[in-house]
Amino acid sequence: MKKIFTTIFIITFALSAALAQTKTVTKEGKPYFTSGGEWIFSTGTVQNKNNVLRFSPVINLQTLLNFDQSESFGWFTGVNIRNVGFIFDESPSVRKKVRNYNLGIPIGVKLGNMDDRFFFAGYEFEIAMNYRERTFVDEVRTERFSVWFSDRVNTFQHAVFIGYTLPKGTSIKAKYYLTSFFNQGFTASDGDGGTFQPYAGLDANIFYVSLNFALFKKWELVALED
Repeated sequence: MKKIFTTIFIITFALSAALAQTKTVTKEGKPYFTSGGEWIFSTGTVQNKNNVLRFSPVINLQTLLNFDQSESFGWFTGVNIRNVGFIFDESPSVRKKVRNYNLGIPIGVKLGNMDDRFFFAGYEFEIAMNYRERTFVDEVRTERFSVWFSDRVNTFQHAVFIGYTLPKGTSIKAKYYLTSFFNQGFTASDGDGGTFQPYAGLDANIFYVSLNFALFKKWELVALED
């Protein structure tokens, strides 16, 4: 699995570098699609726990439909698939790594030079599709499971974001999830005929900073010259 993720990471980086060498095309007044990857550095706001920075370069795919109303103002929406989660220590010897694959629908505005650098901000509605949890005791993994549309997390999540475009199609973004990650009322079996609530009191909201590649860049294919 690590080899697969490494391969995807290399392909994403190579594709972004290749796109940076192509020419941009302007379509003033017409809607246009853009797409790109995202490298996420996230943490959870879990009180009384040691929060650890999480890096998730894959798989984060973003496709946007852009509407540039003028040279200095535009808005956008789209569909995104995002790997978002966080790492925290339950105790000095027990570490938890949790994440969701979310389907997101953003809506936002762009302010600045639409063909160069500009600020963007907005809101995103996300649906948690696949939840994974891993437990490590003294750095040894003791438990791992993955569940589709799990009741362990809040299925519908709301987030706000703000960002700024950088040269060659790169942008930086900060995002905060207004919805708590865990469903604190989730009840699980303890294996002895009883039940317990594993996430009671874990009021965790995710915050992340990400690098985005080609997110707002308009491309045209360039024929190779002899």
